[in-house]
Amino acid sequence: MITVNDFLQYRILGNSIESYLWFAGILVAGILFKQFISKLISRLLFASFGKKTRSVGLETFLGLLTAPISTFILIITFYLAFSQLSFPENWNISPDHVFGIRMVIHRVFQVAIIFSIFWIVLRLTDFIASVFLHRASLTDSKMDDQLVLFTREISKVIIVIIGFFAALAIGFNLDVVSLVTGLGIGGLAFALAAKETLENLLGSFTIFLDKPFKVGDQIRVSGVEGMVESVGIRTTRIRSLDKSLVILPNKKMIDAELVNEDERALRRVRFTIRLAYSTTAEQLQNVSSEIKLLIENHPMVTENVRVNFRTFGVNSLDIRVNYFIMDPTYEKFLEINEEINLKIMGIIERNDCAFANPSAPIYLGNKPSLEESES
Repeated sequence: MITVNDFLQYRILGNSIESYLWFAGILVAGILFKQFISKLISRLLFASFGKKTRSVGLETFLGLLTAPISTFILIITFYLAFSQLSFPENWNISPDHVFGIRMVIHRVFQVAIIFSIFWIVLRLTDFIASVFLHRASLTDSKMDDQLVLFTREISKVIIVIIGFFAALAIGFNLDVVSLVTGLGIGGLAFALAAKETLENLLGSFTIFLDKPFKVGDQIRVSGVEGMVESVGIRTTRIRSLDKSLVILPNKKMIDAELVNEDERALRRVRFTIRLAYSTTAEQLQNVSSEIKLLIENHPMVTENVRVNFRTFGVNSLDIRVNYFIMDPTYEKFLEINEEINLKIMGIIERNDCAFANPSAPIYLGNKPSLEESES
């Protein structure tokens, strides 16, 4: 009679049924409970950060950490499950330290574990950056926002590089120090190939140290005008006035002529009012005087206001208007400019004047000669 123990010890392909049951049990349990365990670990990690991180919120933390921790648990589950089984002896599989299927499987598991660990570290970096970004948003300065974003990107690059070399050292048993020092000409060739990337990286350092602009500033560079959304280690993102997202390399940001609209103390307004030739000299003088008085009395306009009858145009009497608005922000500039323009139209209407029609005469047939037009 076959007992339970005899059944469990019955071997198939060099492994007992008990080993297969342990393999299946670990695998099923890991797959079923990985989501629950990952959220539990995430909550414990969040609690370990203390109250200073509560401003960002648990949901943000879970959204960042659940997936990488779940992947880590799944890899560990597969590792523990497959460790319950062994290859049949008659297959003559080479041991772990000799190149073969055992070594490949073992090192694939090692690399996968390293990958998942560094994925978790990268997500923790994102979370810590989110905490500091929240704190930076509470201050008036935008410089600290830019510093947080820049530090986050640099930190992630360093973590990825460390993770890559850790995978080479642990997963493939390579001497990383010798590998780095032995790059020689190959390293030089790689540096030349990555010349533009290095230039953009140096450009990001220049932007951060020289501070030609900061996140939130409105700038004009390389034919693009808009608000700076972020400065990365390679590119700068600008939201243009038509709400398009423009991504420029940092090298271009420091090489090209750049105008920071938010750094100017004043915004200049200059335009020409063209009145019809039917306007009398008295009307012209009244319009000019009233427009100048209107602009000078506006609280957001500087004292040096110029309103002058400039010239006799081809089909108009031209009044040149020139003044400066004290609020440098683009939105306020548009608001004040619109307010003054509407009042200027009211002045022209009250003085029974009309804007010049820019149209030119159209002749049907041959154009009359000078003698015919004068006769």
